[in-house]
Amino acid sequence: MLAYPLKMLGADLRRNVTVIRLGSGKVVIHSTAPFSPEDVAAIRGLGEPGWLLDGILRHDTFAKEGRAAFPGIPYLAPDGFSEVVGFPTEPIVPAPVEWDGELLALEIQGAPEARDTALLHVPSRTLILTELVFNFGGDEPLWTEMLLRVAVGGEHHPGMSRPVKAGVKDKEAFESSLATILGWDFDRVIVGHGDVIEVDGKAKLRAALAAAGFSPG
Repeated sequence: MLAYPLKMLGADLRRNVTVIRLGSGKVVIHSTAPFSPEDVAAIRGLGEPGWLLDGILRHDTFAKEGRAAFPGIPYLAPDGFSEVVGFPTEPIVPAPVEWDGELLALEIQGAPEARDTALLHVPSRTLILTELVFNFGGDEPLWTEMLLRVAVGGEHHPGMSRPVKAGVKDKEAFESSLATILGWDFDRVIVGHGDVIEVDGKAKLRAALAAAGFSPG
């Protein structure tokens, strides 16, 4: 995983980029960033870039930089993303056939303005999220902590942000998607913003969802 600064109102909410190497040797670059030449070389050193992916409609901040760093490979994103960024993208779901047995993808229903997508890397039992939850500890700089308390609340280790919660328009559909995700076999969780949840990820995710008022079963 690579972490990049992402400033918002003077606080650094960080942008995490996950590089997933498939058995074929191709890699999926999950989330875009202002990749340096050194970053590009390091990613290429892990395998052949096969796909760029941004998992939510509002993740367009570094889309053009990502496209420029890795031209000529499919760019996967939710429907509507291409209109925002001004270049063609392809749907994430259904997932490419080359991912079969290794990488699952599910668009979280019930929040149409986000169209957030969760991925599961089956071999490593790792859930990869975009903005469903953040995960910041208690040692953040004061201003970042204050912004997190406004945007997410006091519990953000992990926690669901207020904008994500407000974006849920069909609670039943949303909880049904969450139930599918929680039915997957995972322990580790990589979030789009914040620290990786290295252990007990499923229990911590379930608790964060419950704290936000969702009961996926």
